[in-house]
Amino acid sequence: MIARFLKMHGCGNDFVVMDERAHPLGLTPRRAAAIADRRTGVGCDQFIVIEPGEDAFMRIYNPDGSEAGACGNATRCVAHLLAAETGRTELNVRTISGDLPATVLPDGRVRVDMGPARLDWAEIPLAGPADTLHLDLARGAVADPAAASMGNPHATFFVPNMDSVPIEAIGPSLEHDPIFPQRANIGFVQVLSRERIRLRVWERAAGLTLACGSGACAALVNAARRGLTGRRAAVLVDGGELEIEWRDDGHVLMTGSVATSFSGEIDLSAYPA
Repeated sequence: MIARFLKMHGCGNDFVVMDERAHPLGLTPRRAAAIADRRTGVGCDQFIVIEPGEDAFMRIYNPDGSEAGACGNATRCVAHLLAAETGRTELNVRTISGDLPATVLPDGRVRVDMGPARLDWAEIPLAGPADTLHLDLARGAVADPAAASMGNPHATFFVPNMDSVPIEAIGPSLEHDPIFPQRANIGFVQVLSRERIRLRVWERAAGLTLACGSGACAALVNAARRGLTGRRAAVLVDGGELEIEWRDDGHVLMTGSVATSFSGEIDLSAYPA
């Protein structure tokens, strides 16, 4: 039951990555949650399992064992690993939310096509018909978010001063607001210029993280929809910087760095199945 893992991150959004392509390891949701625990496991924002697929299938577990549909930073990490294995720079990572084509650039950064932003209330999804550019949702001084799906639901609040927002106090109740039947990732954006925004995200089932790739995509899309930015901007997150482009065909490209923190082995029998 000894299995190898990698600890990787994209702009501080950290992952435990394990490979089941050769044979199953028994990585159930319960076991994934136990390994993701920062006190008694390895610890991570999301637990990633690489499974057989065209190039590979990526399964994403949140720290509570629930399954996520998309994770842009994890996709970049997996694409980096596949490129190192194959020598190819163009790859396709499959997820439960669809295929995510990835390109390893000459400077080592990885660009992922996160697919089209979904902007209809039923696609996000919301609990009922609503204007996704202006949701009737508020907590204290923050109000009037825009919503989008990038394979998972996002709401983006625009704030004048990020440092004055009590994200850890209001994030949990916003995540679980009845308007979001599948809960939501809650982003807070301070627009610095038309080409640069600052973002912090309360992630669904994970809490406040150093970066959220799909959240950065949703933030740029929602900012552009509001006329606050163009369709391309740098997104500053607590762990670094991502480059986001919302193409005219609706697809969203995310580009950023990838890092491997360490590798190791764990005894899977020590974690509940």
